[in-house]
Amino acid sequence: MSMNMWSKNASLAGATLSLAGIPAAQLAKDFGTPSFFLDEDAYRSRALAWHNGLHSEFGPNAGTIYYAAKSFICTAVAQWIADIGIGIDVCTGGELAVALNGGIDPKKIEVHGNNKSVAEIDRAVSVGVKTIVMDSLFEIERVAAAAKKHGVRQAVMLRLTPGIEAHTHEKISTAHEDVKFGFSIASGAAWAAVESVATHPELELLGVHCHIGSQIFGSEAHEIATDRLIGFMAKYRDAYKSELPELDLGGGFGIAYIDGDVTVEPSDVLPQIHAAVKKACAQHNLAIPLVSLEPGRNIVGPTMFTLYEVGTVKDVVVDGGKIRKYVSVDGGMSDNARTALYDAQYTAVIAQRNSTAPLALTRLVGKHCETGDIIINEIQLPSDVAPGDLIATPATGAYGRSMASNYNHVPRPPVVAVKDGKARVIVRRENEADLLSLDVKE
Repeated sequence: MSMNMWSKNASLAGATLSLAGIPAAQLAKDFGTPSFFLDEDAYRSRALAWHNGLHSEFGPNAGTIYYAAKSFICTAVAQWIADIGIGIDVCTGGELAVALNGGIDPKKIEVHGNNKSVAEIDRAVSVGVKTIVMDSLFEIERVAAAAKKHGVRQAVMLRLTPGIEAHTHEKISTAHEDVKFGFSIASGAAWAAVESVATHPELELLGVHCHIGSQIFGSEAHEIATDRLIGFMAKYRDAYKSELPELDLGGGFGIAYIDGDVTVEPSDVLPQIHAAVKKACAQHNLAIPLVSLEPGRNIVGPTMFTLYEVGTVKDVVVDGGKIRKYVSVDGGMSDNARTALYDAQYTAVIAQRNSTAPLALTRLVGKHCETGDIIINEIQLPSDVAPGDLIATPATGAYGRSMASNYNHVPRPPVVAVKDGKARVIVRRENEADLLSLDVKE
């Protein structure tokens, strides 16, 4: 198996999985299964690579790398972000609370969301976040009211829809306006938002923002978005006789999930994005703005794997008389909803032993009362996989624990940070007391 999907300190030497020198069997013994294991050194390295890459490529025009909290956040990770010196983008009051609890400077916090509550906006303004990315005309009024209440001038950006959809390799220009996010450039909604912001002296418009999709490989889609947003910034300059100082091009940079995938690295895309910015600014006679990006999945996704224990194995006869082996593990859609939501693809290995058995057509499934409780729809695993075996799925750092649920009243798994041969819990495993703690008895 290729190691493309695994973090840099993971090893499959002798077909036995280890992380930072600790064998999977030891991790399972110490922390139980299912559990998420996070390679702390790899997380820090990936975050720093984006930060350093942006500054190296853009120099004085480098803005901020905002880690997208939605991919995975907890207090310990927020502390790492504060230590590394990058920013964070949050889209709910809960994510903001974790960021603040981890000691992140509010001036490095960007607030997203298409339906921020009045209370969420009020708190963001009151703690002094750097910028609020606004998504509707109603929100403009709400942010202005909060700024007036707290006696501040709040920096804001407008999330624009540039008419590009980019999922994996698909790009559909001028054809994707039917989404809940942002102000459409083509329809005129974006310009109406600019005019609305201009009526509020409590708001300082820093610039424009977009996010064009997820699992994007290559830079072409970001280059098209860059051209359209800078064209919009030129229109603003012509109308208001001043230039917007910042441009945020979002995230969506892809990672490897299966053999053949290659994780996007900063050096793969930053030079092309920089060239697109320079070209568009020269065309419109604009000064180059501060350029920011928002990688989330690309930072945390490759740095974590999930470890399960096999509970049951059964052979099922399918079309044409083929045998499909169903391998059931002690987690499932409650710790990885992405397969059910997006038909996401993953790979897996037996983590604690080598096997020379012939490979068998296998479906890796969970323990939940749902036919769609599938982790991997189709994979070739050794035919001798048996109850008690440990199964590891790589690249689960993004959205695994973030989207985790208590379906069937299953406690959510812990997150364990591993570094330099030592492991520590940074999000503890839930227990039955946690599940009962919100219930109210008559």
